[in-house]
This record gives sequence, structure tokens and C-alpha cells, in this order.
Amino acid sequence: MFDAWPCLKAYRWMILSFLGTLLLGANAFAQANPTLSIDLGAPKAESSPMLYGLMTEEINYSYDGGLYAELVRNRTFKDGRRNSTAHWFPYERGGAQASMKVDTSTGPSAALPLSVAVTIANATKANPAGISNEGYWGIAVRPHTVYRGSFYAKASSPEMGPVTVALINNDSAQGPHATVSALTTEWKRYEFTLTSGDAPISSDNRLVLSLGKPGTVWFSLVSLFPPTYHNRKNGNRIDIMEKLAAMRPEFLRFPGGNYLEGSSIDQRFQWKKTIGPLVDRPTHMSPWGYRSSDGLGLLEFLEWCEDLKMQPLLAVYAGYSLNHQHVDPGPALEPYVNDALEEIEYVTGSTSTKWGAERAKDGHPAPFKLTYVEVGNEDEFDRSGSYDGRFAQFYNAIKAKYPDLQVIATAPVKTVQPDVIDEHFYRSAAEFFADSGHYDSADRHGPKIFVGEWATREGSPTPNFDSALGDAAWMTGLERNSDIVIMASYAPLFVNVNPGGMQWESDLMGYNALSIYGSPSYYAQVMFSNHRGDQILNAKLDGPADKFFYSVTRDSKNGRVYLKLVNATSDPRPLTIRLDGGKSISGSGRLIQLSARTTAATNSILEPTKIVPVDSTLKNVSARFSHTIPPYCIQVLELETH
Repeated sequence: MFDAWPCLKAYRWMILSFLGTLLLGANAFAQANPTLSIDLGAPKAESSPMLYGLMTEEINYSYDGGLYAELVRNRTFKDGRRNSTAHWFPYERGGAQASMKVDTSTGPSAALPLSVAVTIANATKANPAGISNEGYWGIAVRPHTVYRGSFYAKASSPEMGPVTVALINNDSAQGPHATVSALTTEWKRYEFTLTSGDAPISSDNRLVLSLGKPGTVWFSLVSLFPPTYHNRKNGNRIDIMEKLAAMRPEFLRFPGGNYLEGSSIDQRFQWKKTIGPLVDRPTHMSPWGYRSSDGLGLLEFLEWCEDLKMQPLLAVYAGYSLNHQHVDPGPALEPYVNDALEEIEYVTGSTSTKWGAERAKDGHPAPFKLTYVEVGNEDEFDRSGSYDGRFAQFYNAIKAKYPDLQVIATAPVKTVQPDVIDEHFYRSAAEFFADSGHYDSADRHGPKIFVGEWATREGSPTPNFDSALGDAAWMTGLERNSDIVIMASYAPLFVNVNPGGMQWESDLMGYNALSIYGSPSYYAQVMFSNHRGDQILNAKLDGPADKFFYSVTRDSKNGRVYLKLVNATSDPRPLTIRLDGGKSISGSGRLIQLSARTTAATNSILEPTKIVPVDSTLKNVSARFSHTIPPYCIQVLELETH
């Protein structure tokens, strides 16, 4: 019989050595896992309640053709840099004949001194003629929906009317219609209502205005609105506003950056020309190559803030435009300073003030709360070096009349110290990874910081998941330092995804006439802004952690801790989490996770929810517990402490 014992004895030490190696390897692996230690005792600092907000800009058809719900494109026949009938076409049914041209000799107001003259050579009631508008890459129609519109018109003869208004589907040539009463030979405003009935959901529609008699009729300010958010007259698209509301923004910086400055001084945002009836708003060229209708004017911006319960952050023109035109400080700048003071009065003044009374006349007697005023935009590009003097002149005038207002500078200044300075960052994901600690050592004794524009610029027309990772990494740094970084806003917010609708790549949300979607970066914003406390907790990471980022805040009212974790690598990230400070810790929590298989993955108008946050329960939570973050992943951990 074979004796196995000598053989086993011979291999005994080899077996023990192998097992020992396994145990040592496991211990080494455990020691290699980074440990995130969180102090639940005294907080590091208070976090700014204003941290996350919105920066708006008329770019990529963000207002006209986007947020602003107007469906008619080129409603005043002033599109482009010259008067134009762009987006309008003659409408001829059967044997009817019509032609159209811009008439610069007649219009409904001093602000709109032109119109389109429609000459109808041949038409009958059965075969009318007129004009049609294609909208912004189509007009969205949904079933059982009420559309409200208006236009200004006059006719060569009072016998020409009535006008038939219709929303016509390009495929079926059918759609809702209404009849407007007989015309006169003087300019008059007419209103109409269209009810869609059983019309199919489609953006392949056009608005038609037609008549059944020969003659000439002039039209101007042709307008059509779907239902709007909070039923605002002259209001905003419901779906876009709902996407913004989900971000829970604390403020809105408006009317924009470059849009504020204009390409030249005469094309700056002139707020007084954006208030009052639409017929008194002359429109103006935006810096991005198309005309702004100014339907979204100063009061509409303020009502936007009201609807989403945001604080207005008002940017005032400060004497510098994009073509490097500037106004020297001193007497030449004084009219612009006075204009800013009057704008502030329009926002905040009682009805006993001149401009507060004007606001009441426009339909809003109650003043708006205003805390922050920004002087200019990106004035570091002003090669004249005049911003220091210009800012001081605005600062002193604003503080003299409104001492409680916080005044924001857009570039470093020396003459006076601003309350807040606005800093902008447009970078790649790798650059944000490398600089996520940008504010960790910031001077706590200088001005507060407003990161007024920032974005990871990867992906088109909206960001991909690498951008979302870069954004999230950057936001962990903003949160860790939200005692000094008091506000931040991503830019740009919007892009119309139709051909010709984009001037700037990597925009937070994309839309067409029918729908809107959020990019992965949008959902990262939602996750961060919806899960944030009012206290910054001390936290320390020990161990190797390549492309790993974190922030920790706590809600002082309920003890809930929000832990943000970002793994920007292709490997899982094992992590040991220590909760120190003697607090009672619930054994379960909440996990919100946004992840993708590749950094190139993204959402689109055809796949709007390919990448969205997933909500689940976090188990086995204790004072010391293990947690693994998947590859390419952004997480929010909600931990209950008492």
C-alpha cells in the first residue's frame, strides 16, 4: 500500500506558503483600497444656499425657436440684417394667385414701421390666397390643444375680408381654422383661437393666413402661441420650463453674456426697448447672426424667475461690446450708468417711482427682490483696459442709491473691491479632472466667487458622458468650496438640434419643435442640485484614487448627509467609507447613480433617456462600510444620521 504521509509532509510547507501568499495579497488589496473618512462632528463651513442656478443666453435659438413659446418665425418681417420675408411663402389654393414683398413705408407702430404687402391677383372663397409661415423648423401641433394668436393688418379695401387663419398639416392639407372679421383700411390688431381637435402629434405644420378676394392686404406682428407654462401670456414652452424646474435653480443670470454686450454698442441689450406691448418692441440683432424678437424682454425674464422661484441676477450693460467698442469712464459713460440705475428701479422700485410705475403699467405692480447686479460681461477681453474705471463708476453709483445690492465684477479690478467676481471656465474633461481642486486653497478674505459660465465641452450638439464626468468632478470642487464659491451656472443651457440651429457645441439640453431631452451633463446637474446640504463636512481621502472625486455636505435640519462620488476610470473603484463623530447612523440609505459603458455614450432627440439617473436602496451602511463605484459613474449617497 502506498504511504501518502511522506508526500504530504513534503508538500506541506508549499501549501501553507501558497495560502499565506493569498492572505497577504488580500490584506494588501484591502489596504490599497482608498478610505474616505468623513467627520460628522463640527462642519467645516456653511454652504451657499445660492450655489446652483441658471445662466441664460440667446444662442442656438435659445429664446426665439426655443424657450420663448412663439411659434411664428420672423413675425415682424425683419429677420436677418435686412428686412426679409424669410420663412414666409405665398399661399395659393387651386387657381388663386398671390405675391408678397416687404413694405418699408407702412407698419403698425413707430417701433415696427414695416410690414409685408400681400397682393392677391386672383382668389375666391373656395380657392383663397395669402401667405404661410413654416415656424421654427416646423410648428408643433398636438391633439385637443388650444392655440391663441393675433396679427396686425390693414387692407386696400374694407371689402377684402374676412381672413381665414389655419394650422395646416403639410401631408394632409388639413387642420384647425378660424375666421377673423372684415378688415379696414387702417392698422388694427386681430385675435383668433385655433383648437386642434383630433389632429395628430406632428411638427410638420404651417400657419396660413388667406383671403378669398383680390386686392392688397398688409400684415405685421403675426403671432401664435401654444399653451404656456403657468398660462403666461407671451410665455414660455411648458416642456422646457419643466426641465429647468427639475434642476431646482436658485437664481437666473440674465439677459445673457454676449447677448448683453451685443456685437456693437447699438446692438447691445437695450432693456427699455424690450418692455411694454410687443408692437412697441423694435427687435434687434443678436451676436449669433439672427434677429431677436425681444418677446422675451426684461419683464418676461423676471416672470421666468417668479415662475421657477429663482432670484434674479441682473446683468447691466457696462460700456463694452464684442467688436471691442467701448465707452471711456467719465462723462461719456454716465448715460449708461443712469440707464442701469433706471433698470434696477424697474425691477425693484415701488409704484411711486417712475420705472416702478412703468412696471405696474406693464402688468406687474409688485416689485421683484434683487440681491445681485453684475456689471458687464467678460470684460477681460476689453483691450483698452477701461474696465477698472468703468466698474468703479457703476459700483459707486449703484452703492450710493442701493447700498444693500451686491455688485459683481466680470474681471479683476483694483480701484474698488467688488462684492463678488465672476469667473468663466470652458474646458475638456481632462482639464476639469486635473483642476477639480481649483478653489481648495482660494483666499477666504477676498471677494466671493461666482462661476457664472462653465462647461465641459465634449460632445455635439449636447455633451457626452465624458463631459458629464468632467462636470461632476468640477462640481465636487465647487461644493467643497461653496463657502467662497457662492453661485455657479452652466452655459449654454439650450440648443435647437435642427440643421442651422446650433452656433455652439456641447449645450446642456437639446430640443426641436416637438420635444426636449437632457444630456448626461443635465442629469449630473439635477443630481447635484437636488441633493445638497447647507453644511460642508470635513472629509479626507487616504490611499490611491486616480480620477476619483468627492464632496460631502449635510442638511443641518434633518442630519441627512449627501456624499457625491465620481469614478472617471474604466475600472470599478472599491472604497472604504468611515463615518466619524459619534452620530447614530441608519443601516440603509439611498443611492442615485448615473453611469455609462463608454465616455462617448450620450442622449439624443431620438434616444432622450438612454442615460438617466437610477434610484435604489443603499444597504449595509455603518460607521465603517465598503462601497464600490462602477466604471464611468456618478453617484449620490444619501445617508441618514442623527
